[in-house]
Formats: sequence, structure tokens, C-alpha cells
Amino acid sequence: MVDADSVRIEVAFDGGPGLSALVTVAGADELERALVDGQQSAYQLDSNDGRYTIVLARIVYVKRFARESRVGFGI
Repeated sequence: MVDADSVRIEVAFDGGPGLSALVTVAGADELERALVDGQQSAYQLDSNDGRYTIVLARIVYVKRFARESRVGFGI
């Protein structure tokens, strides 16, 4: 389950469709670290709609969206 501190990401794969998911900020950070470190293994990413297991070597790019603004009266 994703808490209120979450961010939307898009992941594009070589030769196939991509995915868009709402994940925790920590999960997005860990995915980026795994890619920068050059890991070639599978990676499990928890999102608001379940868990994805993705092969890091097949990722073409990851887009991390800016946090969405919320409608309301607070600051």
C-alpha cells in the first residue's frame, strides 16, 4: 500500500509496453539507485495497485513526475 507521501513514475521497457504507477518516494529512489548502480537483476516495486517485478536490464527510461498539487484550503 502506498502512503500519502507518493509519486507517479513511468517506466518504459525495451521492446514492449511501459507502465505507470503511483509508488512511495522511497521506492522511486531505490529504483533509481538500482539503475544507476548498473544492477542487472529483477527488482520488486510496490505500488498503489500491487507489486511489480521488473527486469532492470530491460528498462529504457524512468520518468518521475512532480508531485501533484492538492485542491483545498490548506497551504
